[in-house]
Amino acid sequence: MQHWFIDTDINPLPTWQEAMPKARFLRRDQLAAIPDGRQGVIWCRLRSGESLDSLVQSVFTCANGKPLILLCDEPEEWLTMEALSAGAAGCCNTNAAPEVLKQVALVVSNGGLWVGQSLLQRLVGSTSRALGEKAERPPRDDWSTLLSERETQVARLVAGGASNKEIAGQLAITERTVKAHLTAIFEKLSLRDRLQLSLRINGLSL
Repeated sequence: MQHWFIDTDINPLPTWQEAMPKARFLRRDQLAAIPDGRQGVIWCRLRSGESLDSLVQSVFTCANGKPLILLCDEPEEWLTMEALSAGAAGCCNTNAAPEVLKQVALVVSNGGLWVGQSLLQRLVGSTSRALGEKAERPPRDDWSTLLSERETQVARLVAGGASNKEIAGQLAITERTVKAHLTAIFEKLSLRDRLQLSLRINGLSL
């Protein structure tokens, strides 16, 4: 899959190049070089002190259906929410490690949203609490028949807002094992990310 990195100048960070060796790097005035029909992911840098509004009318409107990820020099949760509202598929730190960038790309290219770990935990936890307060009856758990006992335990903990590290500690397994269980859970339940999993488990239709 093709990746395009958009910045005020063509000076890519080494971490971007390591994560996406075949990516193209463009200035904002070169957006026309991105083909309309080709699949791919657009990464756009929001520099320190820059307003998100300055990008909405230019880069966002030229995405042509491709997922767009905002790379923020100064990432904040409120900025992530504004970016998602403007049409972005994700928001992460400009200086994120190559492994993180690859994970972000995998999530958004499969139709998911990337909001960052801290905000994701808040959203999942808030969803769980809100649904728990409003529920007049326990949510259906027919989803659990598709999972193993351990996968069910992991899924319930994710739906409660637990991080991979917290799940690993509670179940006495490694974080790598937690990730493996999550991969299997997403596949078996035809879900894309943790937020969708939380909604499914807490009885809210997707």
